[in-house]
Amino acid sequence: MPKSVIIKFIDFFYPPFRKLMPEQTFRYAACGGSNTLLAIIVFNISHQYIFEGDNVSVGPLVMKSYNAALFLSFCVSFITGFLLMKFVVFVDSNLRGRIQLFRYLLAYLVNLMLSYFLMKFFVEYAAINATVAQLITTAVVITISYLTQKHFSFKVKPEGK
Repeated sequence: MPKSVIIKFIDFFYPPFRKLMPEQTFRYAACGGSNTLLAIIVFNISHQYIFEGDNVSVGPLVMKSYNAALFLSFCVSFITGFLLMKFVVFVDSNLRGRIQLFRYLLAYLVNLMLSYFLMKFFVEYAAINATVAQLITTAVVITISYLTQKHFSFKVKPEGK
């Protein structure tokens, strides 16, 4: 789907929110929300139907099913998230694409680690259902992610530097 179609679709819903937030923030919310929904769907399908609550062995590493599902959902949403952020949300960033990708990857890995530890805490120590824990974790990570992407991954470099 061409980026112009996605941008026009998102911008169609923007007018009622014009007084509440800038266009870029609205696009971030729409793209991030859609990507988050995709990640939650992948998480739930993989947790309930692919890994079925069993431990998952990857070589010498053994993961709980919810962590394997979290990792899979992050892999899928990494690709879609980067493409949406680069071509729909932060289109005015003048950093080279490979720099954006590298920075996005760094921020994403920090978010993945944060998600892992938050999930572990909520599920194993706070005894919260994995799906509810994933929703809480997502809310925390989304806030950190927006700030990181805006001010690091896709920042606008001052001209002449």
